[in-house]
Amino acid sequence: MRENEIARVVVGSALRVHRALGSGLLESAYEAALAHELRKRGLSIERQVPVEVHYDGVSLDVGYRADMIVEGRVLLELKAVERLAPAYFKQTLSYVRFADLRLGVLLNFGAPLMRQGIARIINGL
Repeated sequence: MRENEIARVVVGSALRVHRALGSGLLESAYEAALAHELRKRGLSIERQVPVEVHYDGVSLDVGYRADMIVEGRVLLELKAVERLAPAYFKQTLSYVRFADLRLGVLLNFGAPLMRQGIARIINGL
């Protein structure tokens, strides 16, 4: 599957999870539910994937983790906040770049309507 096809499945799955659980839970609950939903759809996922930051030819062990990487191609960053701050978009783009991927999806399960909490973060796609 290509990145855009994976993203469509991710968005559909996120909508399903949000519809079932609503907003107001911890991010970890949404992560577990979304992982289950994506696996049901036959996608391979990795959760809490370390993201290495490179500086001056050195890999810095600074503890960053991507919430999920789907099919080794699309990075997911999950939030459960009232409103997405600009820093979340920058954080997701940095993770996508450092993971050497082309697409990230920022999902905010704290939004009243899930479609208001979805952002595609593009790195050269």
